[in-house]
Amino acid sequence: MDVRKRYADIGVNADAAFETLRKVPLSLNCWQGDDVGGFEKAGAELKGGGIQVTGNYPGKARSITELREDLEMTYSLIPGKHRLNLHAIYGEFGGRYVDRNKVDPKHFESWAKWSRDWDVPVDFNATCFSHSLADGGFTLSSKNSEIRNFWIEHVKRCRKITDFFASNQGGESVHNLWIPDGFKDKPVDLYGHRRILADALDEIFSLQYPEERVRDAVESKLFGIGSESAVIGSHEFYLGYAITRGKTLCLDMGHFHTTESVADKISAILQFQDAFLLHISRPVRWDSDHVAILSDELRDLANELVRCGALNKSRLGLDFFDASINRIGAWAIGARSTLKALLLALLEPREAMLRYEEAGNNFGRLALLEEAKTMPFGLLWDEYCEISEVPIDRNLIDTVMRYEREVLVNRG
Repeated sequence: MDVRKRYADIGVNADAAFETLRKVPLSLNCWQGDDVGGFEKAGAELKGGGIQVTGNYPGKARSITELREDLEMTYSLIPGKHRLNLHAIYGEFGGRYVDRNKVDPKHFESWAKWSRDWDVPVDFNATCFSHSLADGGFTLSSKNSEIRNFWIEHVKRCRKITDFFASNQGGESVHNLWIPDGFKDKPVDLYGHRRILADALDEIFSLQYPEERVRDAVESKLFGIGSESAVIGSHEFYLGYAITRGKTLCLDMGHFHTTESVADKISAILQFQDAFLLHISRPVRWDSDHVAILSDELRDLANELVRCGALNKSRLGLDFFDASINRIGAWAIGARSTLKALLLALLEPREAMLRYEEAGNNFGRLALLEEAKTMPFGLLWDEYCEISEVPIDRNLIDTVMRYEREVLVNRG
């Protein structure tokens, strides 16, 4: 079968699609490797903040060395050149506890060296959860000035660390900010907490870094455990804040109602912002951070990115954590599924479909969309993997399980 000719017959250049996809980096979520534990202290586990990790599959990374070992293995399974998304709790703290308002670039020097050695640029996140001063449900929007100022200082320091990584890698580093603040039951003074949050953010961002070095993103959420009735940092709040303050909006696929389309938001946001951050996740009934798969929702998102010409305007990060399966396999499936969705979008016969649409021939548009679904995409994906010198899907299971037998089972 001449796969390229099949695509050429509907007006698609497969080689051009490969070339475009090759330039799209994903930022891998470090927290998939150790169940969002971090390295502030030995045996740390995620506690609070409206998120929860389930499962206890063997082989979890217990140290920075093991986490890097697993990341290096994972990058070898994903076609293309990609990034790392690092949370503040993953510093190298020398065996002593360093509180969040004391984190500093020196705690990430070994990550900077690893980043250079492996040519993996780093993005960064403040960690405003899993801490005694977040147990009350409020961080940056707290009416307690001691709590609020603690978290303001933490985020300021995280932006400084982000600039440190930008300098280390000679290019942009994205700092993303998400907080768990919200109410379990109906609040009376929601306005007051949102006013406090806006003022706290203004103080944090009063120190400006060049955008080509530090890209500040703010991430909304619909609800979480303990914040079922109201989230202070809602989509509307951060949309308004990002537009009026010149910040980047982060859209997490799991942070909206399950019947709400994140894909639909892209063309709207691009009317008012020149870039955005997307967190690739899969909600199951709620924001449960399941491993991304080649779902209709992910395909719709990828299609809209390509149709809007937004691939070069978007930053794509993975954001899931599953402790019930092999963690390297989870990383690989999530990343490869995202790349598959993007490749499928790049292989759409867009020009032909657009001609039908503008001529009012909606039947022709629909027929071509349906034909594209049965094209021999899998053969092209295998070829893309082979060109990139990573395993094809058929060999992925054996490769991951071999690493489990040789490395992960020895971790006890």
